[in-house]
Amino acid sequence: MDVEKTIREYLPQIIHMSLATCVNNKPWVCEVHFAYDQDLNVYFRSKVNSRHSKEITKNPNVSGNMITQHFKDQKVRGVYFEGTAQLLENVTEDDGAYLSFKKRYGMGKDALEDASKDTGHKFYKVTIKNWALFDSYKTSPSKKFILAWNK
Repeated sequence: MDVEKTIREYLPQIIHMSLATCVNNKPWVCEVHFAYDQDLNVYFRSKVNSRHSKEITKNPNVSGNMITQHFKDQKVRGVYFEGTAQLLENVTEDDGAYLSFKKRYGMGKDALEDASKDTGHKFYKVTIKNWALFDSYKTSPSKKFILAWNK
């Protein structure tokens, strides 16, 4: 199975990702809208006073998944990742984060204006270290595939 190709075909179907952070051995997970670029860098927007954003400043190591809703007895597929997250400062209209969100969600320059405000939704980048694909569409029984990501 071509794991990278399957991930690239699957991601356009999903708009939410679960993002996990952890500080002081207390894990947290939240849902965020995400975008991504050709290099499979993942971006999300959030306010800096949210719990996950505060935790990223203390511990940038994150993990998460992107999955569609599955129903009982339905074949399943899920994409999982681990990496590091960082707040992006001074995002412009030429920045990959903005361009990815613009392409995926049709965002205008008002997103940049919002990000420039102290209380606005800031852009974050997740640099992926490893991808995982759990799949029962192309394998039976279901199988997990790991894709080390050093691009």
